[in-house]
Amino acid sequence: MQKLEIKNVDIMKVSIQHEIARSEDSRYDHRLHAVLLVCQGLSCPEVSKILGDSPRTIEYWVKDLNEKGFEGLREEKRSGRPSVIDGTLLSSIDSDLKQNPTSFGYMKNVWDGKMLSHHLKEKYDIKLGVRQCQRLFNQLDFRLRKQCPVIANSDGETKAEYSK
Repeated sequence: MQKLEIKNVDIMKVSIQHEIARSEDSRYDHRLHAVLLVCQGLSCPEVSKILGDSPRTIEYWVKDLNEKGFEGLREEKRSGRPSVIDGTLLSSIDSDLKQNPTSFGYMKNVWDGKMLSHHLKEKYDIKLGVRQCQRLFNQLDFRLRKQCPVIANSDGETKAEYSK
């Protein structure tokens, strides 16, 4: 049988590792494969070279399998960082977003991540990054609207000339 080769091996190795890391199930399967290789007689350092995990990590997985069974290879729930925005504050922010930013004395007339970040710092003394503010928009089902052009607020003559 002909030996098969994978093109761009280094890139594919990294891509496969990222694919494994993407989901909880694939990480569980990856651990099962590592422990299976140990069961077949390979040492932890040998499995480490094949799969790309540290030998110590493989040892932990073998130990967890021995102590807790297959459940030892599953990931435990991670609580994550507690939110600085509770339910009442969230509803206050929601009502703020329903108003135009100019009603709070800001020069912009549309909410975006940068504007909300600034608003949270000014009004609530909460420092939240732009990306987190964008996630907050999503959480509140807030849809960004494009700014109205200045021409919309001008007189009829200027509008007519702009339309030409």
